[in-house]
Amino acid sequence: MAPLLDGSAWALLGLAAFAAGVVDAVGGGGGLIQVPALFAFLPGAPPALLFGTNKMASSVGTAGAAWQYAGSVTPPWRVVAASMLAAFVAAWLGALALAMIPTEPLRKALPWLLLALLIFTVLGSGGLHHQPKHAPQRELGWATAGSGLIGFYDGAFGPGAGAFYKMLFVRGLGFDFLHAAAPSKFANLASNLGALMVFAWQGQIHWLLGLGMAVSNFAGGQLGSRLGLKFGNRLIRRAFVLLVGVLIVKTFGDAYL
Repeated sequence: MAPLLDGSAWALLGLAAFAAGVVDAVGGGGGLIQVPALFAFLPGAPPALLFGTNKMASSVGTAGAAWQYAGSVTPPWRVVAASMLAAFVAAWLGALALAMIPTEPLRKALPWLLLALLIFTVLGSGGLHHQPKHAPQRELGWATAGSGLIGFYDGAFGPGAGAFYKMLFVRGLGFDFLHAAAPSKFANLASNLGALMVFAWQGQIHWLLGLGMAVSNFAGGQLGSRLGLKFGNRLIRRAFVLLVGVLIVKTFGDAYL
C-alpha cells in the first residue's frame, strides 16, 4: 500500500526533485537532495520503496539531460551504446545480488575512494581539455569494462555512481567534462533502469509519486544541462569537485559516525 501525502508534501517533493535535476545535470549527485527528501516526507515507508521511487524519478531527469548534452556535443555513440549495455546488465545483476552482498565494507571504503578521486581531480588538469587517450577498440573496452563495474556497484549500493561514471570518461578515456557529460549520463541512465527493473518487479515503486517527481526532475535536468552547456568545462568541473566534497562528508558520516 503506497503511503498517502498531503498537498504540501507533494509540492515540496516536487521542488526537491527539480533541484536534484539541476544539480545532477551540472555535476551529478542529485540523489543527495532527492533521497533525503523522500525519507523526510515518507518516514514510515520501506526504504526499498523510496529507493525505487527515486530511481524512477531520476531516470527520467537523467535521460532528458543526456539528450540535451548529446544534442550539442555529439558523443561517440558506439562507446555510449556499449557502456549502456554493460551498465544496464551489471546494475540489474547488482540489484538482484543486493541481499547477498555485505554493504558495510563498501560503506566504509567509499569516502576514502571519493577522497582519492577528489585529490586526483583537484591536483590535475584532467577534464579541461578533450584529448582521448585510446584507439577506438581499446576505448570501447575501457568504457565497457568500467561501466560494467560501476553499474554493478550502482545496482547493489549506489552512492557516488554518477561521479565514478564521469571520472571513467574523463580520466580513463581522456574526455573533457563537457564531452564526458552525455556518455556518463547515458551510462548512469542505463544502470538506473537496470536497478529500476528489479524494484518494479519487487513492487517497490510509488508510481504516482514517482511520475510526479519525474516531471519535476526532468524540468530541473533541462535547466541544469543548459547551464552546463552555457558555462562549459570549468563550471562542470567546479560543480563536480563540490559534489564529490559533499559526498565525502556525507559518506564519511554514514560510515563512521
